[in-house]
Amino acid sequence: MGIPVGISACVLGQKVRFDGGHKRNRFADEELSEFFDFKPVCPEVGIGMTVPRPTIRLQDNGDRIALVGSKDHDLDYTDQMIEFADNQIPSFEHLRGYIVCAKSPTCGMERVKLYLDNGNSVPGGSVGIFTQRLIARMPWLPIEEDGRLQDPVLRENFIFRIYALDDLYRSVADGVTRDSIIKFHSRYKLCLMAHDPQSYRILGPFVSDIHKWDDLNAFFIEYRQLFMDALKQRASRKNNTNVLMHIQGYFKRDLDKPQKAELRDVIMRYREGLLPLIAPLTLINHHLTVHPDSYLADQAYLELYPESLKLRYAL
Repeated sequence: MGIPVGISACVLGQKVRFDGGHKRNRFADEELSEFFDFKPVCPEVGIGMTVPRPTIRLQDNGDRIALVGSKDHDLDYTDQMIEFADNQIPSFEHLRGYIVCAKSPTCGMERVKLYLDNGNSVPGGSVGIFTQRLIARMPWLPIEEDGRLQDPVLRENFIFRIYALDDLYRSVADGVTRDSIIKFHSRYKLCLMAHDPQSYRILGPFVSDIHKWDDLNAFFIEYRQLFMDALKQRASRKNNTNVLMHIQGYFKRDLDKPQKAELRDVIMRYREGLLPLIAPLTLINHHLTVHPDSYLADQAYLELYPESLKLRYAL
């Protein structure tokens, strides 16, 4: 079974849009489908709207943002959409991520056009009604728009967070225990250093104090949110370089002088933008094969997701 991930049905190629068409995302449909078990949802069809159908939009009515007909503003679908979302979202607890359709008044994640009564739009826009409810109910869940998946940095961060959340759930599949949390957190120390050093410093003591919690399920909920918030920060070239130099220190007794110089040179060339992140990681994994280290071998940073996705080739 693949990793369960929600997705706007039109992004998966289903012809459910207002004009009877779709917004198929090739990367999601052809490449991610090999690893993810997609759960397609079209909120507009979900509330009974036909295909094709009249267009809808977000309208700022002063007291609330409404989902109304683009031509007939008296057609108000707001309450129906909120009810649909609130009924559906509890069944999403098993999901590890969600891909939504950009610009959609129901599914858009950001900058969705928000209109005023005079026909002008509000600068910055808003969030689709359905996705807004999803974010509010499941703030730890990785959510990304289909269009933003074209950006290699955003794509890598989103997919990494999906795999990390899946790993977290698998780690506590038999129940939340102090040992399972400590072991999981240990595997992600280098990832946290790369993504958010401040959260790395906060989460360490937080996990160390797990013995003070009587309710481990409550601890898990708090930890999940802090952990996923930290990973949402994209790993910078500077932070990745610091992590790579930290890893290099584990080989100081194993590598000879030329090998150390080579590794340092590859890391510095990555830092300067001359090489992708995959270059120093490949060399590090080679040295790890020759000189095994149990701590490094267990680090998620060195193998976050299937290599065939080639996510680190453009970083």
